[in-house]
Amino acid sequence: PALRENFGNPSSVHSFGRSVRVQLDEARDKVAKLIGAHSSEIIFTSGGTEANNLALLGVLLRDKGKSIITSKIEHPSVLNPCRQLEEHGIEVFYLGVDCKGRIDINELDSKITKSTALISLQHANSETGVLQDIKRVSDIARKKNILFHTDAVQSVAKIPFDIQEFPVDMLSISAHKFNLSLIHI
Repeated sequence: PALRENFGNPSSVHSFGRSVRVQLDEARDKVAKLIGAHSSEIIFTSGGTEANNLALLGVLLRDKGKSIITSKIEHPSVLNPCRQLEEHGIEVFYLGVDCKGRIDINELDSKITKSTALISLQHANSETGVLQDIKRVSDIARKKNILFHTDAVQSVAKIPFDIQEFPVDMLSISAHKFNLSLIHI
């Protein structure tokens, strides 16, 4: 409907824009409620790939000389920006996974250095469905004052996810994986 009926710019002051602004704010409120966040914390992008790129490139290109920790089984929308960051001289540590597809928390902890600016790990793997222990990773990141990004495109709206329980700094989700009109929030 927004493309056919109310196609105004939500930043405009005219009636079309104000109407779209109300719809945008309602959508932002629904997403915030879905994950237990405040609506002011929600930033809309075109999808999961752009959200992941914004998180990784936004942090690491700002903090030159820093490093990132991720895993070898991330979605290409995380692995490709990591390769781009490496081309810019940023060190990327790729964690392996065990036979169950999970990272080794001790290996993660051992890879953290003074230059670590960001940890980026998916919540659920898109091919295997394996869930990483985001709570433990979040605890480590908080204790060491490191930003933590989670690609939760495959998990949010399919399994409960509360930002208070899993306190990440940046969370990527994508509406094409769920339909907010079907979720009773």
